[in-house]
Amino acid sequence: MSSLDIGVMGLAVMGQNLVLNIESRGYSVAVYNRTAERTRAFVDERTAGKRIEAAYGVEEFVASLSKPHKILLMVKAGAPTDALIETLLPLLEVGDVLMDGGNAHYDDTDRRCQAAEEHGVLYLGVGVSGGEIGALLGPAIMAGGSESAYEIVGPILESIAAVGPQGPCCSFFGSRSAGHYVKMVHNGIEYAIMQALCEAYDLMHRGLGMTTDEMADIFAAWNNAELESYLVEITEKILRQADSEGDGPLVAKILDTASQKGTGKWSSQSALDLGAPSPSIGAAVFARIMSAMKTDRVQAEPLLSGPNPELGMERVEAVEGLFSAVLCTTVSAYSQGFRQLLAASQEREYGLDLAEAARVWMAGCIIRARLLVPMAKAFKRQPDLPMLLLAEPFRSLWEKHQSQFRRLVARAHEAGIPVPAMSSALDFVDAYRTSRLPANLLQAQRDFFGAHTYQRIDRAGSFHTEWEQVR
Repeated sequence: MSSLDIGVMGLAVMGQNLVLNIESRGYSVAVYNRTAERTRAFVDERTAGKRIEAAYGVEEFVASLSKPHKILLMVKAGAPTDALIETLLPLLEVGDVLMDGGNAHYDDTDRRCQAAEEHGVLYLGVGVSGGEIGALLGPAIMAGGSESAYEIVGPILESIAAVGPQGPCCSFFGSRSAGHYVKMVHNGIEYAIMQALCEAYDLMHRGLGMTTDEMADIFAAWNNAELESYLVEITEKILRQADSEGDGPLVAKILDTASQKGTGKWSSQSALDLGAPSPSIGAAVFARIMSAMKTDRVQAEPLLSGPNPELGMERVEAVEGLFSAVLCTTVSAYSQGFRQLLAASQEREYGLDLAEAARVWMAGCIIRARLLVPMAKAFKRQPDLPMLLLAEPFRSLWEKHQSQFRRLVARAHEAGIPVPAMSSALDFVDAYRTSRLPANLLQAQRDFFGAHTYQRIDRAGSFHTEWEQVR
C-alpha cells in the first residue's frame, strides 16, 4: 500500500462522506471498518478513480499511513470508541495524531486525552456538525485537545470545513474536551430551536387550522427575515413534501414521537452541574421524552379535559406573534447556550472564545443562521459578555418583539397547546431581568425545615432562625 496522508476508521455514512470530502481536497486516504463487507461495498461503489485505499486489518491500516500517523475515528461513541483506541495505541508512535470525530461525552474525551498522552500520542476530540450532507460538502468542525495535534492536522480539517462569511468553519477551542463540549452545547441549542419550530407548527396547525402549504409559505417568509437559518429552511421543505406512498403531505403521516442520541441530555446535565441556566434546552429534552409516551398520551386524551385548541386570534396577528415567539425563543436559546459555554470555560479552564464559536457555527452546521453574525460581533466587542441578550442588536430585538411574544404564549396556554420551549425562553428572560426574585422565601423555607441558614440583605454572614418551638 501507499504512504497515505490520513486514515479514517468507521465507514457509516458520516465516515464515508468525510473520506470523500478529504480526498476531494487533495489528500490520500486509508479506510478501515470493523466489518470488511462495508469496507468492500464502499470501495466498490464510491471510490473509483479516487486516492482512497482500503485496509482490512488494524495493523495494515496503520502501516499504510505516512508519519506522523494521522487517524480520524468515526465509530459509535462510548465502548466501541474505547475498544478501538485500546487496539490502536500500542501500534502508534510518539507524535502520532489520533482524532475522535464522534459525539463523545466530554468526560470520555478528557480521559482519552490523558490515556493518549501517556503513550506520547497527540489526541483531539473533534466535534463535527452538518449531518451527512455537511460531512460530504463541508461541516462545521470544533476541535479540542492537543494544540500540537491541531498544528499538524488543522490544515486538513480546515480544508474540508464549510466556508462561512468569516472563513472556514473550523477552529481549535482549547485543551482536553473543549471541542466536544462546544459541539455538545451546539446540539443543546439545536434541540431548543427545533422544539420552538415544532411548537410554531403545532400552533399553526391546531390553533389556526392552516394547511401545510400555508405553513410552508410562512416558514419561507421567515427564512427571508431575521430567522434565516438552516432549520427554518428545512422546515419549509419538509412541509412541502408530498407522501409518495399515499395522498397528502408526508409530515401528516409521520408518527409523533421523537428520539435522542444523548447530547441534549448531556448538555442539560452539565448545565445543572455548572449552575448555568439552560431551561429551554432542558424543556426540549423533556418534550422529546414526553413525545415518546405515545400510548400514555392516547389513553389520557379522553380522560383529561382541556380547552378548544383554537387560538382565537386573527391569522395575521397570530402569525406576527409566532414570528416574534420563535425569534425571541431562538435568541434566548443561543443566550443560554453561550452562557453555559462561558461557565464551562471558567470551571473547566478551556479558555473558550465565544466569538469564535459563533463564527464556526455560521456555515455547515445544523444551527447555522443569519443571527450568528451579530452574535460573533457582540462577543468580539466584549469577550466576557455575561448574557447575549444584553448586547445590541438583541436587546432592541427583545424590546420590539416581547409584547407579541408574551401575547402568543398566553394564547397558547389558554388554548391548551403546549409550548415548553417558548414558555421556558420567556421565563428565562423574565427571571434574568428581575433584580429581586422570590428566593428569599425559598431560603427561609430551607432554613425552617433543615436549618440550612440564610443570608440577609442588610448585613454579611449566615443566619439561622428557630422558626417554631419544638415540643
